[in-house]
Amino acid sequence: MTERVTKQTRRAAAAAFVGTTIEWYDFFVYGTASALAFGQLFFPGADPATGLLASFATFAIGFFARPFGGLLFGHIGDRIGRKRTLVATLLLMGVATTGVGCLPTYAEAGVWAPILLVVLRLLQGVSVGGEWGGAVLMAGEHAPAGRRTWFASFAQLGSPVAVLLSLVAFRAATAVSGSEFLVWGWRLPFLVSVVLLVVGFLIRLGVEESPEFTSARKQREVVKFPLATALRTAGKPIAVTLCAFTIGTSGFYFTNTFLIAYTTRSLSIDRAVVLDCLTAVAVVQLIGQLVAAKLAERITDATFLKWAAGLAMLAPYPMFLLVETKTPLGIIVGTSLATVCASGFYAVIAGYSSKIFPVNIRYTAMSVSYQLGSAIFGGFTPMIGVFLSERFHNQWIPLAVFYTCLAAVSFGAVVILDWSRRGRPQSEAEASLAVAPQTGAGA
Repeated sequence: MTERVTKQTRRAAAAAFVGTTIEWYDFFVYGTASALAFGQLFFPGADPATGLLASFATFAIGFFARPFGGLLFGHIGDRIGRKRTLVATLLLMGVATTGVGCLPTYAEAGVWAPILLVVLRLLQGVSVGGEWGGAVLMAGEHAPAGRRTWFASFAQLGSPVAVLLSLVAFRAATAVSGSEFLVWGWRLPFLVSVVLLVVGFLIRLGVEESPEFTSARKQREVVKFPLATALRTAGKPIAVTLCAFTIGTSGFYFTNTFLIAYTTRSLSIDRAVVLDCLTAVAVVQLIGQLVAAKLAERITDATFLKWAAGLAMLAPYPMFLLVETKTPLGIIVGTSLATVCASGFYAVIAGYSSKIFPVNIRYTAMSVSYQLGSAIFGGFTPMIGVFLSERFHNQWIPLAVFYTCLAAVSFGAVVILDWSRRGRPQSEAEASLAVAPQTGAGA
């Protein structure tokens, strides 16, 4: 019988949602700025295509910092607890994002401008690398039995809401600053982060520590070196789970970062029109993720993930056909087709992956899987997209095939994970995938 949903369950889900919204907003405004402004502001000596590639390269750097954040904060979260770790990640992100909004440009500070941009992007990456796993676990570990997928999905809802906030922020900044957007308007979305930080900090302080972690600590099941234990006992499921995350992360950066550059540069669509269209798509994503999490509870998360990844393999072809019409309706409908598949997968994979690993290495194992996968597949996606669009000018088929390959990686990984667990009780399946020693120094 399903356990009762408590006040703390709801509060943990709300805190995960608000916290990840703030973290992802800060991370996403950088991606939007990379597509719209950073090439001209921080790499002005290059031709437009090279400047855009350089801008997306700094965007990718944040992804390669994320695994280090996952390792650092995963270790802390598995040793001293989820709650304090999440407060630290939120503060770090707020400082880094506000700092980007205060940076001098290349014209004002020369080479120091892109150097400082890279440093702050690294801090953003470290912060979001530690945030995701802890937010998913705080929501999921507070959930009643049988409801982990639904409540863990609230941490994933922060992504589409953050997209909405970041796109609205840039749309407003564009409207307010007009022709001065590249002078000072681009800074506004970054500086707004201060307000969001205060709100998130206050909400997060009101959530109790994860009951599963508290129980593990009382029973002295907390291990001294979570990473070493995870790699020794759960190396295979970490590697497969890493691949499973692919379309949930890379698919987003394809449609919400690369596609901005593609539509404005290759198709000559007005920047404001593209941002308005992606804002509408973010609303579709938000609704789609809620529906996906509910549907996954009914048909099992593994079944849902295979269907979502399979449909994602087909989605880019109608997407590009519709985007190539250059009409707002075509852009919204086409991008939504791909987004619903990838974001539905993204909503469900969080709770699914948290069931694979035992509690005493869960934060570390999940963070390593997700953040390494994001670095490998997500960070390079906009750059590869730009390369393909330049190499195959006016041809979208190579871009669609690239997207299909990303979805195929996730599909294959979920099939492997499901096969590993099929035919056995869930707890036994999880134990066979990764069993950490039940001894070790208490936190």
